[in-house]
Amino acid sequence: MSSSRRSHGLRHAAAYAALLPMAATVLLAYLGTVAWSVRVSFSGSRTLPINDFVGLAQYTRLFNSERWMLSLENMALFGALFIVGCMVLGFLLAVFIDQRVKGEGILRTVFLYPYAMSFVATGLVWQWLLNPELGLQSTIRGLGFDSFTLDWIVRQEAVMYAIALAAVWQGSGVVMALMLAGLRGVDDSIWKAARIDGIPTWRVYLSVVLPMMGPSIGTALVLLSVGVVKVFDVVVAMTQGGPGLASEVPAKFIIDNLFGRANIGLASAASTVLLITVLAVLAPWLYARQRKGSSGAHA
Repeated sequence: MSSSRRSHGLRHAAAYAALLPMAATVLLAYLGTVAWSVRVSFSGSRTLPINDFVGLAQYTRLFNSERWMLSLENMALFGALFIVGCMVLGFLLAVFIDQRVKGEGILRTVFLYPYAMSFVATGLVWQWLLNPELGLQSTIRGLGFDSFTLDWIVRQEAVMYAIALAAVWQGSGVVMALMLAGLRGVDDSIWKAARIDGIPTWRVYLSVVLPMMGPSIGTALVLLSVGVVKVFDVVVAMTQGGPGLASEVPAKFIIDNLFGRANIGLASAASTVLLITVLAVLAPWLYARQRKGSSGAHA
């Protein structure tokens, strides 16, 4: 018995030893750099970090910056359009595929494929499509429809809608996959009972199916929300933050101040604000998962 316990302990020790490099990487390379960035945000660092302390001066300067406040407004608008668009389109695609249509596997691949692309590739494709001189507007006008206009990407009041359109095209596929998994978990007896009672299909989805898909919906919302906070690639690829500053977003503000304006302190303050935002998004989801796991264990 003692030799068996000793062998079991050695296996556990070997497993923990194998995890040590990854644990060290997380603690030093990730948590360490996060802590360093937070510390720098309380300093007056410019081109190089300095070890002084200026309190909340960088945060005060940050929220007095019109460019930063505009980036937050753009992120909020993009987030609303992106999340609602992906959730609605993803759910409709999932409902369509859930009807056991022919070629289901091919359709799933087609709808999910854009999510496998990088945001840079997506942005470049949509930049070409929405370019008034080269894309859809030019093509359709060449067919004789001279009054057709699709110039969102060069209009300050419409550019965020163009970026959101490209992002929804890419992100709705993963929502479709999550929603489809939730739909496939709905008991067929619910549909049989609804048909016997004569309940309209849309009402079953709205009142019965959607409330049962809480985990799928929650996971999709968290993924999309985190994507909103860190949106950067698609903006740079499509507009470079323009026209003017019309499509400025927080992540681009940080990169510009970090590398272009040599203002490490201000960039660190902005990145800390984004970190707090991400944690605020993740905390309720993690808490709900923990509560669900605890209740399941006690049951």
